[in-house]
Amino acid sequence: MALKTLTSTPILFLLLLGCAAASTSQARPRPCKRMVLYFHDILYNGHNSHNATSAIVGSPAWGDRVTLAGQNHFGNVVVFDDPITLDNNLHSPAVGRAQGIYLYEKKEVFTAWVRFSFVFNSTQHKGSINFAGAYPLMNKTRDISVLGGTGDFFMTRGVATLMTDAFEGEVYFRLRVDIKLYECW
Repeated sequence: MALKTLTSTPILFLLLLGCAAASTSQARPRPCKRMVLYFHDILYNGHNSHNATSAIVGSPAWGDRVTLAGQNHFGNVVVFDDPITLDNNLHSPAVGRAQGIYLYEKKEVFTAWVRFSFVFNSTQHKGSINFAGAYPLMNKTRDISVLGGTGDFFMTRGVATLMTDAFEGEVYFRLRVDIKLYECW
């Protein structure tokens, strides 16, 4: 009986070791689709109504609807309808629109919460991709969730990594959006 226990112990140990190694070495899934796009935001500043693509629609008592409030823009609500391009040139042909809202929800830290869709109108893609999440503006890159979509992106899920590619004060910024989809239909 003692000999049987001694020979089965190493086998049991090797099985447990193999299971532990398999569970820790699982690779992350590969995206089923990856896209890099740019969106360009031009905030209305009281003088640029002809080319503004976003506007302040809500502000705290100490702010106004033309300039972003102090204190890390706390309390500002901005809606946008920005062009999406395949490269970082604002004047490149748009492949769709980034439509949504961002709101500045913290006094202490420069951060926002975003909810928007990429609505495609090109020959390459039809439909939309929906995004939402916390948006810590001081981080070099920010990950937000891909929550679903329509058309070519029906029920998709994934992660979008956003990076500020350029900015001009508080009036213009360009984001590089690296979209990694993990559920594609």
